[in-house]
Amino acid sequence: MNIVKLAALGLTASIVAASAGAATPAGADTAKPSVVIVHGAFADGSDWAKVVPLLQAKGLHVVAVQNPLSSLADDVATAKRVIDAQPGKVVLVGHSWGGMVITEAGDNPKVAGLVYVAAFAPDAGQSVGDVGKGFAPGAGLAHLVADGGGFLSLTQEGMSKHFAQDLPAAATAVMTATQGPINAKAFEQKVSVAAWKQKPSWYLVTEADHMIVPEQQRAMAKAINAKVSSVASSHVPQQSQPAKVAAVILDAVQAVQAAQ
Repeated sequence: MNIVKLAALGLTASIVAASAGAATPAGADTAKPSVVIVHGAFADGSDWAKVVPLLQAKGLHVVAVQNPLSSLADDVATAKRVIDAQPGKVVLVGHSWGGMVITEAGDNPKVAGLVYVAAFAPDAGQSVGDVGKGFAPGAGLAHLVADGGGFLSLTQEGMSKHFAQDLPAAATAVMTATQGPINAKAFEQKVSVAAWKQKPSWYLVTEADHMIVPEQQRAMAKAINAKVSSVASSHVPQQSQPAKVAAVILDAVQAVQAAQ
């Protein structure tokens, strides 16, 4: 075997070893469930950058999924890979569109609890449109624009005045620039299973939400029999009030751990 092949094998081995070591970082308590976070549309995993360290400080292993936002099936598959990679039980967290994802991806024996943060909570066979019937659309939905490929983004005004109106302009400017566009067709796609029927659930209602109106959030939380909390925030409490979001997740973690 020549030197190039040996070097390549060595590099591969190093990557595998590094990946294995990164799966559970130093300080994480493997006796506690892992926390897997699924972001929503018009965002990415960094949307949770203020909450993650609060959970890590409690000795939790946390992974923020990076959704492709290309379809419900693609996002569910991505979340499932992350769930399967965890060493033990999982508390699965979903924000906004992420609620659709965790409702289906949560049908996994590793998932022991579901946390919905201003999130869609559909029944089996429902799409975003289905679960929103009978409720007024959020004002922020008027600020969606589609590109030539059918992917939706929020305008600067939509982001600053309706998605994250309780954050400073400098923050919403960055959020606008780094947002993850979502395939419009995803909103028509239906979940095949509702994991909340078999798993305990928590729901954080955002009382100043312009994307998913609070009345719809409360109705969904009631329908899934979730433990409900509320916060006076925009659609992104994970950025404006991260400690309150972390508290809800920690409550779920403690309940799951106590039930083990």
